[in-house]
Amino acid sequence: QVQLVDSGGRLVQAGGSLRLSCAASGRTFSRYAMGWFRQPPGKEREFVAAINWSGSNTYYADSVKGRFTISRDNAENTVYLQMNSLKPEDTAVYYCAARGREWGGVATREPDYDYWGQGTQVTVSS
Repeated sequence: QVQLVDSGGRLVQAGGSLRLSCAASGRTFSRYAMGWFRQPPGKEREFVAAINWSGSNTYYADSVKGRFTISRDNAENTVYLQMNSLKPEDTAVYYCAARGREWGGVATREPDYDYWGQGTQVTVSS
């Protein structure tokens, strides 16, 4: 079993920056690809960014490309999402997720992930 704890969400003005963190415990974190998803108010959850087990490969949704950066610190069992130039449409509950397959690559679909954090609220005011 693995536990993921998301943190870092808060209210921020448009144009501002935030860094979300996801702390993992319960298994060898460095072997597994990770991702971030978000669920805007009244909408379905959507893919945001993913990173492979080593951190050498990342992938982003078009809506955040160039503004968000996913990274990981395997020594600290933590994955991050640096969010810059935030827009009101970035308002959502953000979730980190972990794949269940060792040495897996990046993935964009929810069924590819086996473990989920509890979510952290990001609100961007205009």
